[in-house]
Amino acid sequence: MTKEEMSKIDDVEKQAWELLENSIIYYQGRPIGTVVVCDKSQPEFNFDHCYVRDFVSSALVFLIKGKYDIVRNFLEETLKLQPKKNDLNAYTPSQGFIPASFKVVSINGEEFLEADFGEQAIARVTPVDSCLWWIIILHAYVKATKDIKFALQPQFQQGIMLIMELCLATRFDMNPTLLVPDGSCMIYRRLGIFGYPLEIQSLFYAALCAARKLLVCAGDEEIVVGIDNRLPLLRDHIRHHYWIDMKRLNVIYRFKGEEYGQTAVNQFNIYADSIPYTDLCVWLPNHGGYLAANVGPSHLDTRFFALGNMMAIICSLTTERQSQAIMNLIEERWDDLVGEMPMKICFPALENEEYKIFTGCDPKNMPWSYHNAGSWPVLLWCLIAAAQKTGRTDISKRVLEIAASRLSEDEWPEYYDGTSGLLIGKEARRYQTWTISGFLLANELMRNPVYLELISFEEFDAGNTSQVCDL
Repeated sequence: MTKEEMSKIDDVEKQAWELLENSIIYYQGRPIGTVVVCDKSQPEFNFDHCYVRDFVSSALVFLIKGKYDIVRNFLEETLKLQPKKNDLNAYTPSQGFIPASFKVVSINGEEFLEADFGEQAIARVTPVDSCLWWIIILHAYVKATKDIKFALQPQFQQGIMLIMELCLATRFDMNPTLLVPDGSCMIYRRLGIFGYPLEIQSLFYAALCAARKLLVCAGDEEIVVGIDNRLPLLRDHIRHHYWIDMKRLNVIYRFKGEEYGQTAVNQFNIYADSIPYTDLCVWLPNHGGYLAANVGPSHLDTRFFALGNMMAIICSLTTERQSQAIMNLIEERWDDLVGEMPMKICFPALENEEYKIFTGCDPKNMPWSYHNAGSWPVLLWCLIAAAQKTGRTDISKRVLEIAASRLSEDEWPEYYDGTSGLLIGKEARRYQTWTISGFLLANELMRNPVYLELISFEEFDAGNTSQVCDL
């Protein structure tokens, strides 16, 4: 970078830090999280909430800067909100759930926390990813502070085990992946990702790795065995059934349907006519590849979803070859996946009849907007983390320069619209906290890749006891 470019990034970083400090929520005099939006002039029903998924990038930045108290308080207080026993009422959250968000409420001068498990959310979506992100944040806290005793407290061990019981519970499903409804993750509106969306599977894998490390000294033996059994099955399932490159595409193209029994090659009975081969053959570079959005009965969703692919690299769910192929794809199809603002949440957009059917004619999810292939600056940190882990520092520099040149001037919007991300989102909130913290985290990861250890995992080997004790 030139001195001028570095100076520009420094100025933007300084402003971002001031905004992030102003976003902090206090509970009983202690910092406990960050609000959705820093700009108090934008009144909205949930702007005063702290969302678990939104807080991830803020938590990592605070840990890097040694501001451990806010992350510790967040973990302690959200754990208290976790239901510890089941209620037979189907409209109440299940045992082990971590809320999607919480806010501080004051009545007669007394403060308490009000949690939302999705009961108040648009379309009443279930926040499956909150549980998974919570464990990942806890693991990062222990890595940063070296305070394993914090996670070994009985209430934290119980909290981890309750989440694992939710994830590993006996169920009708027989796949190693996690079956979830639409809207259960960052894409919290209907977009046709119900079933086994990649984002949830990547977070599930990372959370299993984190839980296995945190439970090693005091965990329930049955849960530990369950994690050890699930991890390799989940990893191999994703690496094989979700992977798309030209070699794999040729195999899928020649799939035979209606196969029965143990020797079936086309295990999910995917019909070749449902795959957009013409577009994919042109779009896929020879040395590129990616993980599909979703795989299920007669269903292979070939859209590229950014967070799932980036997290798969970060937590070593993909092989080294696959990780490099994903980065090759991003580099070769830069205009499609990155464009003028890192980066697209998915590609391509659902359009025409597909848009109407899959989104329910959702006006916020119009083609090339919001969740339907909009560009989300918060994904900057995930892209840079994946680039740093794969040694693709050229990509890191390029995307950081793009973000620094626009985000501050555009007042830190939530998302961008258009095929190249040139338009500030039609309904985008300004001074979005995770846009701000995402930029700060990306900058820290770029400056010192050692911070990747907070969020990254090496390929897990359940038989390697030294690996599970390296916190």
